[in-house]
Formats: sequence, structure tokens, C-alpha cells
Amino acid sequence: MATQDDTATMPKTAKPAAKRDDAPHDGKVMNIERADFTDLVPEGRAPVQGMDGFDPCYSDIVDYIVRCTHKIWDERDVGLIYTHYTHNIVLYLPTGTIYNREDVVRDTIQRLVSLPERRGMATHVVWNGNDKDGFYTSHLVTGSGRYSQNGHYGPANGRPFVSRTVADCMIHRNKIYREWVVSDQMAIVKQLGLDEQAYAEKLAAAKFAQGLKQLDIGETGLLMGQYPPAEHADLSIANNDLERHTLSWLHEVFNKKMFGKIREVYAPTVMYHGPLMKELYGTTSVSHQAIGLVGAFPDAVFAPQHICSTPCNEGGTKVAVRWVMEGHHLGFGGLDSLGDPTGKRVQVMGMSHYHYKDGKIVDEWTVFDELSLLVQIKLAQMADAPSASDALDK
Repeated sequence: MATQDDTATMPKTAKPAAKRDDAPHDGKVMNIERADFTDLVPEGRAPVQGMDGFDPCYSDIVDYIVRCTHKIWDERDVGLIYTHYTHNIVLYLPTGTIYNREDVVRDTIQRLVSLPERRGMATHVVWNGNDKDGFYTSHLVTGSGRYSQNGHYGPANGRPFVSRTVADCMIHRNKIYREWVVSDQMAIVKQLGLDEQAYAEKLAAAKFAQGLKQLDIGETGLLMGQYPPAEHADLSIANNDLERHTLSWLHEVFNKKMFGKIREVYAPTVMYHGPLMKELYGTTSVSHQAIGLVGAFPDAVFAPQHICSTPCNEGGTKVAVRWVMEGHHLGFGGLDSLGDPTGKRVQVMGMSHYHYKDGKIVDEWTVFDELSLLVQIKLAQMADAPSASDALDK
């Protein structure tokens, strides 16, 4: 068993000591908003919540997820994966699943090779749990850099990029044992000036060569027979009234198609931070994005998988929802790369963070990867193509 590692205290450069009054955290679990990076990785900060089994450098669960993510990805201490992940980690991605720690190490190194200048900035962390039962964190990261080294995107062209990623982690005694990561790869592909169709086909061909005909991330269940959508949302995963409210209106909008509900739950001045680095304003924009997603997959079921919430030091509360949509590409929507409807079955893994203030949503951050949808469609089309043996038989 790996021993505790206190090298994650970031000893490489001198840092000012933590302020005696623990500003801006005031002795509470860290909040990302309004805090500079040095405030998020303080040295010698006393624990402010139970952290039994965790390395001594971590004062709370937000400190843990921000600090170890920075160390692994930005300071290149990839070996921390051995002390921060279990050997049988299951890592769910929009284009596949990783089932062990060694493959996580390998995948991390390959991504660092391709994007050596990328830096990931913690945007916020929504969490719940404790050190006895385990923690759950939903960590929104904004990454930026340049494509300066040949890698899985092809020849380096030096172009800059910025994209969002959300990583949801289940953590117990210093180790992540299950993780879901949604990264907006299509945003990067577009900003690098790549041919998105050719790139998606390349990824699909590699999956097809492995014997795959679809990228399955879990069945959510299509509407069967002639029944309408369920009258009420399943609220069993909610922990409080605000989370129950969130699950209820999401069901109204995405399953019952009552898009007018958006005007009731969002503030008129809402800011929407979406896939492809969209930055939009107002309830009309939010409605258009929701209709655009459902329009592409009109028979899809929207199924929340996890929800948690934490107070925000900007005021109000932030709620994180991990969700899956499963249906068929039957219509035109806001996903331009998919083109004409193909009828192919697709699954969307997404993460959304909502900032409620004075009873209304004032900010939404949503991440899903359009590239994974395009890969799924191309993979299904490859599976439809007649094989050489079929041709010979005929």
C-alpha cells in the first residue's frame, strides 16, 4: 500500500505563509471564487474538516482536489497518481472507459505530450460527503495553452486554445476510486483549425478496429410504447430542497419539453458558459441552447446521475449535476458538425454547474463534448458498411 505523500505541498518555489486569519476562507472549507491560486494551496494550514487518511498537506477536500490536480497536470508530478488513485480506478470518459491506475498514468502522460503548454485553472469545486463515508467533488477547470508539440491532434501548429473540463471524483482516504471526466475536445479541435470530420473519423476507425460498434456509456431508457414522459422527476439522489428543485425543472425542460420553464428559474441577466466556449446572455439564449440540444435528439431521455451543492462566497449556492442523455440523431439542432439526421443512437455525458442567487440561476456552466457525438455517429456508420466477406458471400 502506498505511503502518505506530503510532497504535494508545492515546495518548488517559495510561497508566502498562509494569512493568520485564513483569508479569504475564514477557517471554512475553501471556496474557489475570489481566491487567488496561492490562497488555494496554502502551506501549513490547519485542517478545517475531518481529513482522516488524507496526506497532511490537505486542510479540506477542496484543497485536496485543487492541489493534487495542479501537481499532476501543471507541475508534471504524474507519479502522484500512484498515491491518489486506487489500483482499480474506473475512469469514465465520453469516448470510452479506463479500468486501472496504470492506464490512467499512461493516458495522462500522452495528454501532457500533446499539450505541453496547457495550464488548468480551477474555476470552482462543488462537493459533498465526509472523510468517513467518502467525498464527492465536481471540479470545473478552464484550460488554456498552445499546440506546440506533435501529438494525437497531428502536427503541431502553435495555435492557442482554451476549453473547459469538469471532473467528478469519488474519494476516500486520499484516493480517487471512481471518476467521470467531460472535456470539450471539439472546442480544442476547432481552435486548432483541424478538420473535425476527418479527426472524428480517425478516432472512430481506431475504435472500430478494436471491434467496437458503439461507445456505450450506459442505457438510460427510451420512452416505450405510447406513454408520455413521467409526470414527476426522480428526486431520490437529491440531498436538499434546492437540489430537488433543480432536478424537477431539468425534468420539465429536457424530458417534458416545457422550455418556457427556463424563464421561471433563470434570472433575466443570466450568463451561460457553454460548449465550444460559448458565452451567452439572457434566458432566450439559454432556451435556444436547450432546444438546440433536444432538437438533435428529440427522443432522448435526460437522466441525472448525481447532484450536490455548496454555498458560494459570492452569495447564493452552486449546484453541480452530472447527467446522461441517450437517444437517436433524428433531427437538426445546435450541433452543426453532426449534419443531416442519421438516425444513429448516441449518448451524451454532460456536467452542469448552476449558480443560484436570490432564488434564480445567475450563471450556468455546461460541458459536453460534441466531438464524442460525431465519433459515435461515424462509428455506427462504419458498422453499417458491408464488409469484404459480405461482398464475397453475395
